[in-house]
Amino acid sequence: MKFGIVTFPGSNCDYDAFHAVTDALGEEAVYLWHRETDLAGADVIVLPGGFSYGDYLRAGAIARFSPIMGEVVAHAKRGGPVLAVCNGFQIACEAGLLPGALLRNASLSFIAETVRLRVETTSSIFTSGYVPGQLLRIPIAHGEGRYTADAATLEQLESDGRVVFRYVNAAGTPADAANPNGSMRSIAGIVSEGGNVLGMMPHPERAVDALLGSTDGLALFESLLSRVSA
Repeated sequence: MKFGIVTFPGSNCDYDAFHAVTDALGEEAVYLWHRETDLAGADVIVLPGGFSYGDYLRAGAIARFSPIMGEVVAHAKRGGPVLAVCNGFQIACEAGLLPGALLRNASLSFIAETVRLRVETTSSIFTSGYVPGQLLRIPIAHGEGRYTADAATLEQLESDGRVVFRYVNAAGTPADAANPNGSMRSIAGIVSEGGNVLGMMPHPERAVDALLGSTDGLALFESLLSRVSA
């Protein structure tokens, strides 16, 4: 299976994603420069973390208009998988691939730490390798990660089972103290209506090697491999 990792000016997690795919997963990956208009035959697209275009205007707002994004949107509309992490999540929301928006952290400060997530569903192509309710340790690094949406959207996400990851404490319970950015309903990751686009603020690509403190992100990539290549 081939992963296409989009690189924007200011991306800084594209190499982490490349490592996760090639070294940890053992699959092929190519970089897709933001000015390109060809996905190079990639089966899965990764919108990585970073600060695309310096986060000018607002995070992800300018990247949404990059030439490559026209192809990414078309890929998603065809049902192709898109993994949008951190700044990628922000870009996906700006591009209309996912509902809601990512606002400044409630603390108004940049946060870089390891957080606990609870797997809310294993029916998605991104989480089939996990166990329902499984607790994960995944790092975050963002200043604008507070997921926000109107009440109707939140209810739709919940009723459709599209909330994939939620911030929780050590007991596996959502709590203000365990919510690093103030996201509504402690939401850490959601999928699109078709289930083929995942947006999440935590970095699974940085949790695939025990030397870095956690391998809890590896099952996400393995889930994709098993479902997409089947």
